[in-house]
Amino acid sequence: MTIGFNLGIPLPALLSQLLLGLVNGSFYAMLSLGLAVIFGLLNVINFAHGALFMLGAVLAWMGMEYVGLGYWPMLLLSPLVVAALGIVIEKTLLRRIYRLDHLYGLLLTLGITMVIEGIFRSVYGVSGLPYATPEALSGATSVGFMMLPNYRAWVVVTSLAVCLATWYLLERTRLGAYLRAGTENPRMVEAFGVNVPLMVTLTYGFGVALAAFAGVLAAPVIQISPLMGQNLIVVVFAVVVIGGMGSIFGAIVTGLALGVIEGLTKLIYPEASSTVVFVIMAIALLVRPAGLFGKEK
Repeated sequence: MTIGFNLGIPLPALLSQLLLGLVNGSFYAMLSLGLAVIFGLLNVINFAHGALFMLGAVLAWMGMEYVGLGYWPMLLLSPLVVAALGIVIEKTLLRRIYRLDHLYGLLLTLGITMVIEGIFRSVYGVSGLPYATPEALSGATSVGFMMLPNYRAWVVVTSLAVCLATWYLLERTRLGAYLRAGTENPRMVEAFGVNVPLMVTLTYGFGVALAAFAGVLAAPVIQISPLMGQNLIVVVFAVVVIGGMGSIFGAIVTGLALGVIEGLTKLIYPEASSTVVFVIMAIALLVRPAGLFGKEK
């Protein structure tokens, strides 16, 4: 059985590619979510996000290699360690440039990226570090048209759960309301007894923890290397721009959708798969300069 439009693509192959594209879309959604949280609430373009994604994966590998900790403990510990590092970065560096132009934040976080990647590249080189799939999630399950690896299904389900929980926390709870109000009018929020600087610090820590969590999820799927974040960060920035800078819902929906579109493009016209995201970004910005889900000023 083949799909229409004279493409001659077998339906099982199409469904399989779309499902695999959803896995990549899950990573895009998780990373762009962290970026959207940091920009939307702190107004900082965090170019270090890719390096912190890599750091989450490398810390998971180090926990397994040097300490003997398995995948499950590192799924919790690695984001916590990266969050602690993020808190230090926010308190010592980012806090000094909040009132300055966005360019300063971009350059500062780019410098942080180069430092983090340089340290791990000097220690481990650029060759990949193997990370085995956890035994509980090994193997595959038949879904009719393909054998779906259990770990990839876990990645999709977990990413969706984390993304939806984050969206609910920020958009539907009192804490989220305080966070949004604290960035727009900090003096008013402080009048209600809220510690705004601490709230901002914890927000940055949470945003980079999301990146590290995505890194641990990616470790058994993408070959771990000090440069692995570079391969994703440009696409993830495009996702955030298309969805709307600072839009939590836009980051989630656009990340998942672009992963699927990218997967479909690999099947229909592989040569365009590396550029289709940027073509969509150009079209989206022509139609809506603030992004598909962004708010026009």
